[in-house]
Amino acid sequence: MSLTAADLARLVSAELFGPADRSITGAAALEEAGPEDLSFVADARQLSRMGNCRAGTLLVPASHAAALAAAAPAVTMLGVAEPQRIFQELLPRFRNVRPRPARGVSPHAFISPTATVGPDCYVGPGAVIDDEAVVGPDCDIYPGAVIGRGCRVAESVTLHPHVVLYHDVQVGARTIIHAGAVIGADGFGYRFAEGAFQKIPQLGHVVIEEDVEIGAGAMVDRGAIGATVIGAGTKLDNMVMVGHNCRVGKHNVIASQVGLAGSCSTGDYVRLGGQVGVCDHVHIGTGCAIGAKSGIHKSIPAGETWVGYPATPEAEQKRLLFSLKRVPDMRTDFKALQKQVQELQARLEALQAAPDLPPLRAAG
Repeated sequence: MSLTAADLARLVSAELFGPADRSITGAAALEEAGPEDLSFVADARQLSRMGNCRAGTLLVPASHAAALAAAAPAVTMLGVAEPQRIFQELLPRFRNVRPRPARGVSPHAFISPTATVGPDCYVGPGAVIDDEAVVGPDCDIYPGAVIGRGCRVAESVTLHPHVVLYHDVQVGARTIIHAGAVIGADGFGYRFAEGAFQKIPQLGHVVIEEDVEIGAGAMVDRGAIGATVIGAGTKLDNMVMVGHNCRVGKHNVIASQVGLAGSCSTGDYVRLGGQVGVCDHVHIGTGCAIGAKSGIHKSIPAGETWVGYPATPEAEQKRLLFSLKRVPDMRTDFKALQKQVQELQARLEALQAAPDLPPLRAAG
């Protein structure tokens, strides 16, 4: 698609600075954009990235548009309130967006006679919908996906290729589960007895609430007795592991390779950075933020930010870090003091070994 800067300005109600007839044929990130590309600067912090920018047209914060246009008159500036949001809305106009698959069930899919599939669904080749499973309307079940016995899948759910739902998993409306994710496998529960690990039966289930997104290769284990729960609106990145009996709150954001051990829980709006590890039976309060690679060994009150391994409050970790940076200088100072002490010790020993000195006489 080709548009002019003036076309886009009218489309998004932007204030235009610079050449209005500039042709826009594509969209790209700031460092990669060319003369006929649209790009954006999200906020004032990103202004330093404009040094080598070759983009012909930029969406910029309205508060900075006039100043930026004066500094770079050859670039067309479109001043808007939220440049990144507007860019994301315009991006599909410059991309080949694949439509959803045609509605219908592939003759190469297996659907149990006791299963129910709602209207307007797509079920791809090699997909399996097992006994007593229920799939709601308007779902996309891609090739190789498996919906186990007794599962309940609500409306408008997307299961990408080779997703596996073990038996009795519940998936809420509008949830997206990406390729290779496994939901409802047995939890890692064993009892050591008579010199061997004996399996504890995992007889619970998994509840995925509405509007959840689960990344590729992620795993959510079933509960041992009750349910493992992923709250509404929560987003799990690729390769996240959620252990049995965990209860993840609503609108959490959990980055790649996070591991939650069994029976963890989180409040709402919790953010976990990449590779965070959380010990079993720990609770992370509502609104907490945990830095990447942190190790969580105890419960955290609501609203706090923790980092490090073992994790502690952010301010405490900063004090530790600043102290560690001073260690080389402190080591040098210690060696100098040690040398002085040794010299003073030697002088003291020499004085103690010397013959008695005559007493001092008062002057005059």
